[in-house]
Amino acid sequence: MDTLSSREEEPVGRQHAQRVDLAVSTVIFALRPSPETGRMTLWLPLVRRIREPYEGRWALPGGWLAADQDLETSARRTLVRTTGLTPRYLEQLYAFGGLDRSADDPTRVVSIVYWALVHPDEAAQAIDSDNVEWFAADDLSELAFDHRTIVDYAVWRLRTKMEYSRIAHGFLGETFTLAQLRQVHEAVRGCSLDPANFRRQILASDAIEDTGQRLTGTSHRPPRLYRYNTAVQLADHGPLTPSQESKEQA
Repeated sequence: MDTLSSREEEPVGRQHAQRVDLAVSTVIFALRPSPETGRMTLWLPLVRRIREPYEGRWALPGGWLAADQDLETSARRTLVRTTGLTPRYLEQLYAFGGLDRSADDPTRVVSIVYWALVHPDEAAQAIDSDNVEWFAADDLSELAFDHRTIVDYAVWRLRTKMEYSRIAHGFLGETFTLAQLRQVHEAVRGCSLDPANFRRQILASDAIEDTGQRLTGTSHRPPRLYRYNTAVQLADHGPLTPSQESKEQA
């Protein structure tokens, strides 16, 4: 019978004499007007590191995974502590654990990354501090660790998911106008969309439904208010998981 060598039987950590620690980080997206154009664009808050490595460099909010916390609880608690934000939409994005992340460090760090989408009223709750600042997602300088790579992946994932899910709901209220929905798509995709084509495509998809109400407080003819149609099973539920939908429909 074939047997493993003594080296192969040893735990991986013992073979390489490198401990493996788990960290949880979060990419938080919000829509804000561009200072140059006034158009809504994608922004995210970063925290300034106050210790080495990368002291003074901007980084994603995050921290170590405690033994008595699950991943999502750890992400939420870290967000409150570092940014003051409590987003309603929080989803696990990816695990970053490449060997080159900690090649010269005695401890290997694997980061479980979440992403969050926040409404303007939620974004306003962010801590006002010299160590917390909002940055345009498409105009970032070099970040600590591999966090720039993580942000780039999160932006790509968000733009991809806009095509087949109701994830735009994470930036909107329960009801919204077609113009507001189009504004979210334009901000995330980083391009202008023809209003007539967008209206035709979104209404033909049955992804949203007319509430029968109109937006109040406008000087012109008030636009119709819509909401996402939870009866339509999209390829991905975005911020509405099946369990949440069943509770809302009960």
